[in-house]
Amino acid sequence: MRKSREEAAQTRKQIVTAAAGEFRKNGVVATGLNDLMRAAGLTHGGFYKHFESKDQLVAEACAEAMGSLIEHVTVAASKGPGAAAASYLSTWHRDNPAEGCPLSAIGSELGRCDEKARAEATDGFQKLVEVMAGQFGKTPPAAARRRALVAVSTMIGALTMSRVVTDPELSAEILKEAVKSIADE
Repeated sequence: MRKSREEAAQTRKQIVTAAAGEFRKNGVVATGLNDLMRAAGLTHGGFYKHFESKDQLVAEACAEAMGSLIEHVTVAASKGPGAAAASYLSTWHRDNPAEGCPLSAIGSELGRCDEKARAEATDGFQKLVEVMAGQFGKTPPAAARRRALVAVSTMIGALTMSRVVTDPELSAEILKEAVKSIADE
């Protein structure tokens, strides 16, 4: 029995959502089609009914993950100066890469992906910069953008390194000092 267009769209969304988490959790290269279809509760045979390639799915999963991140950071930013950086640089975010920022979880892999995935990552990065620029109060727009570029790059790098190091105290210190450096700018 054929699925309706609505059911097919829901299944496609289910695959994209599952892939976004699996890619962030395990990496793009380490996540095979069987793995991500299993995570979506489906068999791998249906993959090509929804996507032309894994690259197409990577791009769509990146867009979804960045959209969720921007939504979360925007809500945090509404709570006042420094709140967006503190939310991003939290121990929860560090400990839950499958639900967090794809730039910190799989950024180096995204840099080796096709143009579409890199375009989605770029778009998400720019939106994150816009949100952060709004955190710098009465700073002129050009200066706020410059500060936001540095702040977002610091946030991504600090979160990444907090996951890399083996010392829990050092990991927490990286997050704390990055938040302070952004708030003090």
